[in-house]
Amino acid sequence: MDLLNKLPENCIAKVISLTSPEDACRISVMGSIFRSAADSDSVWEAFMPSGYRDIIARAAAAPPTSFSSTRDLFFHLADKPLIIDNGTKSFSLEKRTGRKCYMLASRDLSITWSNSPMYWRFRSLPESRFPEVAELIDVCWLEINGKLSTEVLSRNTLYGVYLVFNLTSEAYGMDFDESVEVSCGIMGGAAASETQTVILDRRRRRSSSSSGVGNEPKVRKDGWLEIKMGEYFSLDGEDDDGDLVMSLKEVKRLYWKSGLIVEGIEVRPE
Repeated sequence: MDLLNKLPENCIAKVISLTSPEDACRISVMGSIFRSAADSDSVWEAFMPSGYRDIIARAAAAPPTSFSSTRDLFFHLADKPLIIDNGTKSFSLEKRTGRKCYMLASRDLSITWSNSPMYWRFRSLPESRFPEVAELIDVCWLEINGKLSTEVLSRNTLYGVYLVFNLTSEAYGMDFDESVEVSCGIMGGAAASETQTVILDRRRRRSSSSSGVGNEPKVRKDGWLEIKMGEYFSLDGEDDDGDLVMSLKEVKRLYWKSGLIVEGIEVRPE
């Protein structure tokens, strides 16, 4: 330790920048010189993803600028998703690694019949990060699709794709076992994941035949529900570039459904 304390601070900072945000926080408690090096802008600039300044410039509101350090900006983006592209997406960072996370707002999704107020309506909710969410009034054909360019994702990263939603107290028609199908994959490619079945409403399940492992919604820290739609591994190379497409649909049984509130689809590192 005495030998390490004799190293120049910029050398220590260089070594720390080759680790991860999680490691930098651990190293910072080793002593004053390590804390100074671990908190330096050069270290946290290395942890920020490529193109992050351009993404911040796309903020729907005034982009965050009043931060005393790059470290503070990093944790702000990790703790408070930034609303971008006129309120149609959010951008954040995974705190442990600095990898990119996105959520497509309901306005950025293709929802069958969402342009008809008889079937869907868009409204504001104080608990949503977005200006509007989509609320299902009444449909028998439920289909929600999203698309995100893989170029905006962090490379060499396994991503999980999740529908983020909630249910009204009067919701019905989404509790049938093995009736809602989800999938995700590259548009036009062979990497599409297999279609899986999920249950959106576990409050009124019709039977106990389903195992319930991985196919039921979970409560998020922000109070919303989420259901996993699939996974995608972002490779390090242009050959993998394309559009990641996500789909959720219930079009077989044609039961009438109501009370689904869609905040968006999140694509985040696993």
